Amino acid sequence: MIKAVALYSGGLDSILAIKIVEGLGIDVYPVSFYHPFFGEIDRRNFKDFKREPEIIDISEDFFKVLKKPKFGYGKNLNPCMDCRILYFKKAKEYMEKIGANFLISGEIIGQRPFSQRREAINTIEKEAGVSGLVLRPLTQKNMPETIAEKKGWVEREKLLGLSGRNRQIQLELAKKFSLSHIPTPAGGCLLTVPDFAKRTKELLERELINKTNVEILRYGRFFTLNDRAVLIVGRNKEENEKLESLYNKELNHTFVETLSPPGPSAIIIGEGDVEKALLIIKKYIKEKEKEPEFLIK
Repeated sequence: MIKAVALYSGGLDSILAIKIVEGLGIDVYPVSFYHPFFGEIDRRNFKDFKREPEIIDISEDFFKVLKKPKFGYGKNLNPCMDCRILYFKKAKEYMEKIGANFLISGEIIGQRPFSQRREAINTIEKEAGVSGLVLRPLTQKNMPETIAEKKGWVEREKLLGLSGRNRQIQLELAKKFSLSHIPTPAGGCLLTVPDFAKRTKELLERELINKTNVEILRYGRFFTLNDRAVLIVGRNKEENEKLESLYNKELNHTFVETLSPPGPSAIIIGEGDVEKALLIIKKYIKEKEKEPEFLIK
């Protein structure tokens, strides 16, 4: 039986791409690549597929790309071209590992201005070593024949020729396939968010990037302490508790808890100036009458 590996993002287009190719009698293996800037994959549609998606953590490889992307960044710190290249490289590795025949992507020509232009797609395929291997069921009629079509594994007339950002046809297909959940367009990569991108850049410059530190950046107020450390100060009880749960001494963290009067908790990431950090934390303690007491670990 012909097998294909589908890049699964959790979005509607990738779901539909899988469903279309499954309907052609192909054995589809969905695979989702995780890194902390996209977060956890939405699992609500897993039961719609014949095979449950495999989730593969590529964080360390992604951090290497993020530090020095060959094709640069987008508007903020998003290395979209290099990210797609990494995804396809990993998908090809997985394809070869399980003995599959080709790859599937939910991409649509013109949907994303940076990475889904014809020129960009051709460059990505060439750099990833997957030229001709990637079938894009939703937009394939706008593109040259792939190996899957030339070999007769997939009939071109059963594919679509969508382009641009209109989602009407996708919504109609979602109803046709009776999907468990219809995803709405999400915020996507955190590296496209200006404030988060700025925080991440501070970590990169101090060589402090890892999965836990990126997770910490989701919370609290952010401060730079020096050229070796940053400070994150919780804004409420929930964030204080979250910061404490993420504290890891082995990752060169210093955790500060305000014992009395009530106040924020904080994490210093890196070799920080504790005294400077305490002065910052004090600004967010509401009771100013007495000197606060801190627990530092």
